[in-house]
Amino acid sequence: MKIAVLTLFPEIINDYLGQSIMKRATVMGLVHFDVRNIRDYTTDKHHVTDDSPYGGGPGMVMKPEPIAAAFDAIALETSSAQSFSSEHRRIYLSPQGTPWTQKKAEELAALPGIVLLCGHYEGVDERIIETYIDEEISIGDFVLTGGELPALVMIDSITRLIPGVLGNSDSAQFDSFSNNGLLDHPHYTRPEIFRDQSVPPVLLSGNHAEIDKWRRTQSLLRTADRRPDLFAAIQQDLSKQDRALFSKAQKSEN
Repeated sequence: MKIAVLTLFPEIINDYLGQSIMKRATVMGLVHFDVRNIRDYTTDKHHVTDDSPYGGGPGMVMKPEPIAAAFDAIALETSSAQSFSSEHRRIYLSPQGTPWTQKKAEELAALPGIVLLCGHYEGVDERIIETYIDEEISIGDFVLTGGELPALVMIDSITRLIPGVLGNSDSAQFDSFSNNGLLDHPHYTRPEIFRDQSVPPVLLSGNHAEIDKWRRTQSLLRTADRRPDLFAAIQQDLSKQDRALFSKAQKSEN
């Protein structure tokens, strides 16, 4: 997969991509990252990328010319295996966008490539959005100083879904939100007893069928307790077995 990032602060992106799972994905050749400084596409000697808004008001707006030049450069680079084509999904990180979800991460992870535009100041000139952007995405109902952190959130959640990136291919499959929309079950490791707290006996039993049943039950209970909104949305789609597990667990708690 190819992931390009257009930003005014490439060092923020590059520092993160050089660590941990992101670095592993790059070294293994599973993901090609292309981080571009929007200032490199300016034509004036001061590399100006923003200007005051028409109509007045606070803040500055990112100018359209350098952003357009960056997108055009990416679209033209089609001769190399490491390049991006104009068909790759172009996304603007914006608090006005659709909410970022695990389902959306899975959708984008299946694409050959994406291009992420990081805004700053009061945002980008609307003509860029109208001309180049396929989709706007928000990581939450709050405002940040720039799109770099949202871009990294997206990159991380997408990259770990690409086959071969994680050491255990089952890890992503059972993450929260991936497991039929449920939250993940509790996890334990050594030591068996920590500050008088013991690991649940079923996890030490060696009975994998019972362990699977316990984990599924815990996912159901945890989702209902911590995210009742999620549980309500998926409750009608639960299997007969899940309904029985949940009902039995509720009765035992009462």
